[in-house]
Amino acid sequence: TIEMIDAAQKIAGLNFTPAEQQALLERLNGERSPLKGFEAIRAAGLGNDTVPALVFNPVPPGKAIPKGESSMAPSDVNVSMPSTDEELAFLPATHLGRLVARRDVKPTELTKLYLARLRKYDPELHCVISVTEDIAMKQAKRADEEIAAGTYRGPLHGIPWGAKDLLAVRGTKTTWGATPYKEQRIDTDSTVYTRLTEAGAVLVAKLSMGALASGDRWFGARTRNPWNTEQGSSGSSAGPGSATAAGLVGFAIGTETRGSIISPATRNGVAGLRPTYGRVSRYGAMALSWSMDKIGPMCRSAEDCALVFDAIRGPDGKDNTLFDVPFVWDGGRDVRELRIGVPK
Repeated sequence: TIEMIDAAQKIAGLNFTPAEQQALLERLNGERSPLKGFEAIRAAGLGNDTVPALVFNPVPPGKAIPKGESSMAPSDVNVSMPSTDEELAFLPATHLGRLVARRDVKPTELTKLYLARLRKYDPELHCVISVTEDIAMKQAKRADEEIAAGTYRGPLHGIPWGAKDLLAVRGTKTTWGATPYKEQRIDTDSTVYTRLTEAGAVLVAKLSMGALASGDRWFGARTRNPWNTEQGSSGSSAGPGSATAAGLVGFAIGTETRGSIISPATRNGVAGLRPTYGRVSRYGAMALSWSMDKIGPMCRSAEDCALVFDAIRGPDGKDNTLFDVPFVWDGGRDVRELRIGVPK
């Protein structure tokens, strides 16, 4: 209607004459209306998992992809079993992994601790969309049995973690933080979830995200910064930032299109790694911008990020934007040998 065009032009800061408004009205309501184009796009039924023809290559012209062998050499962590559950809950994943490997604590004990903390603190922080207790206890018991039998998968074996709720996991809701998708179930496992499961990690929660990956407000509430609950957690990886900082998970997975890992990591005081585009598969994740979306860890230490990244990186045959690039981590390297660049 003319009234709708008049309201829209005011919002847009435009000023059409009555004749121009009438011409717009005829265009919008006519046979070649752009609204019919939107109807045609929606009728095509393109789902979140439809891969576009576009393939974005992040490698600049004339530059070669690095070659060589990957290697993971974590630092030699010297950690004692804490005297309280509170201290245990706040240890970095590197320390938790060492305790699990030494059998000072069982994965089931860690899992029960984090499940209890999720339920205790979520009413104030609003960082959890769904607790995945059944999956968690099944995975934790399996980890107990494997470790007791001498099968140790590595530093993430038995470590409880939380996933931003845009990662599909069979048997759970994947809500994208948005009211229209509150009951959505996606019958697939995201590559990141599959790889962390293969590493022995234990999924304890699907964590909050700003609605459709924007900000820190979702259909349940506004996710809070645990150090200052008057503040939001920032977003869109709001839940992973808040839950990791509050010691409710061993580590978490976030996603970034334009600041959605770095911003909540800064706000909540955790280590966040936004990997280079083309390093981690987005298969099973909500697409926001195909040429910009990235998935990465949010942890309580930089080395935690390295361990988690090493577990989730690399081609999977499903996301055609990925590159097979080596990753080398030497936790024992003398930091005095490093040069740090700081932008002015």
